[in-house]
Amino acid sequence: MLNEEKKSQVFTFGCRLNFSESEIIKDHLKLNNLEDIVVFNTCSVTSEAERKAKQAIRKLKKTRPESKIVVTGCAAQINPKSWFAMPEVNHVLGNNEKLNKNFWVGLSKCSDDEMVVSDIMRLREYSFHQTNDFSNQTRSFIQIQNGCDHRCTFCIIPFGRGNSRSVFVDEIIKSIQNALNNNVKEIVLTGVDLTSWGKDFKERKSLGFLLKTIFSSLPDLPRLRVSSIDPAEIDHEFMDILADEERFMPHLHLSIQHGDDLILKRMKRRHLYRDVINFVDEAKRRRSDIIFGADFISGFPTENDQSHQNSIKLIKEADIKYAHIFPFSPRKETPAYKMKMLPKEVINYRAKELRDIIKTKTEFFLKSIVGTKQKVLIEKNNSGYTPQFTRVKFQEDVKSGKIIETNIVKAQSTFVDGKVE
Repeated sequence: MLNEEKKSQVFTFGCRLNFSESEIIKDHLKLNNLEDIVVFNTCSVTSEAERKAKQAIRKLKKTRPESKIVVTGCAAQINPKSWFAMPEVNHVLGNNEKLNKNFWVGLSKCSDDEMVVSDIMRLREYSFHQTNDFSNQTRSFIQIQNGCDHRCTFCIIPFGRGNSRSVFVDEIIKSIQNALNNNVKEIVLTGVDLTSWGKDFKERKSLGFLLKTIFSSLPDLPRLRVSSIDPAEIDHEFMDILADEERFMPHLHLSIQHGDDLILKRMKRRHLYRDVINFVDEAKRRRSDIIFGADFISGFPTENDQSHQNSIKLIKEADIKYAHIFPFSPRKETPAYKMKMLPKEVINYRAKELRDIIKTKTEFFLKSIVGTKQKVLIEKNNSGYTPQFTRVKFQEDVKSGKIIETNIVKAQSTFVDGKVE
């Protein structure tokens, strides 16, 4: 039995992929009976994410001065020396190394501080890993892809994740079946650039092909989602699945970033305003109950008021109901860093305006489903999610791991209240 005062912990920053990988790290800590290890799995999307991680490390060290601190994740991969220079940090691991069981096996015997970060851009294959602990899970994140071949001018993630590498179909099927065998009811396919899955195979495949194979191979799979996708790369098989497969949840999160064509070109995105609208219209034609979330960046260099208004226009025309709004954050290693920054107050004002619009649209949508019946997957703390990924809270006790017919009785600002039928 591990000493509770010396219990190892993992703190995660950033994307769903990081959270998925943190579960694997927890497996390694548990398997090797590692005590008093604190792992920080970092994010590099914004400088604010890195600042928060460093702040958390310093705070943790004050309360647990004897703990051994390990820093990994994208920020550690991109600039390992800056993290290793922190007096609180004992080990720095690259994104490839953090999932390698050999490091964790040897950690308890390692008395010296070390930095183990390989050149991730040299990787051409994806070593597949999955957690084996499903004890507290009703929804499981399955990594199907890592890395990115595109070079958006604002984005540093390819340098933290490497080039695109896909997991083979049979490994994905096996992993999902393992989760189902452990009573998981919903699978979420994750990756850095999901729609590039299969492009690196000798015989190129598409995300739609993968979805079709998953559903045909796993008739007992209750629900499946995909994490953020790029509207520029969706294939016809994907749209066919959206139309024909009820187990594919009607909620898509789109990596849009902006609504102005000139800004999109300067970002080196592969879509324009009309491409997003065409995608949304086709998806709605195929699946009438589908809803959309999206990522947007406010205050990108050269953005003027008209280009900002185009983002607002796109949110409204595409009927985006949820969004992550990121104020532009310059990253040194990217081309956008060399562009002239807008005043910070302008960036923040425009970000707030986008958030306020999304808040209104979210609240309107939540009110619109009051009085409807929804199939809710119960997760924990008497709450769960509808197929459209709306959070539902219950006043009554409901058992996790069940999909139950629910009456939506009241809308709150970010969730709805439900009552078991």
